[in-house]
Amino acid sequence: MDHGDMDMGHGDQPMCSMNMLFTWDTNNLCIVFRGWRVTSTSSLIISLLAVMALTAGYEAVREASRRYEQRHAAIMENTPRSSAQVEEKKAKVVKAALYGVQVFYSFFIMLLFMTYNGWIMLAVGFGAFFGYLLFGGSSIEKSAACH
Repeated sequence: MDHGDMDMGHGDQPMCSMNMLFTWDTNNLCIVFRGWRVTSTSSLIISLLAVMALTAGYEAVREASRRYEQRHAAIMENTPRSSAQVEEKKAKVVKAALYGVQVFYSFFIMLLFMTYNGWIMLAVGFGAFFGYLLFGGSSIEKSAACH
């Protein structure tokens, strides 16, 4: 069963090339959505920059989550025991929301990587690199893994 090239045409729209094997080919490359299509060198460059920005944004969300946890810990040190439970419940909701954003984001990055296109894969890697340079002020113990 060969899944090397599957064309995903819908009506009068041009076909999207979907490779399930590693490739550098950008002909008819659709990135995650049918509407995000590489049609020229300039659209490839814009798409690569967008992928890098999206991936760098993941590190920004992670850093925002770390900073929120630090602020919350500082607040809890100065919070009287009587109102600590209320503060803890509010913080749990915020942490859950931040966690949900991170999980969604990481799976979206996985979909980008699963184009199996070398250019997109490199853009994900460079985006993670630049994201860490810009936003990653602490440990690298968790990678941009799916979950």
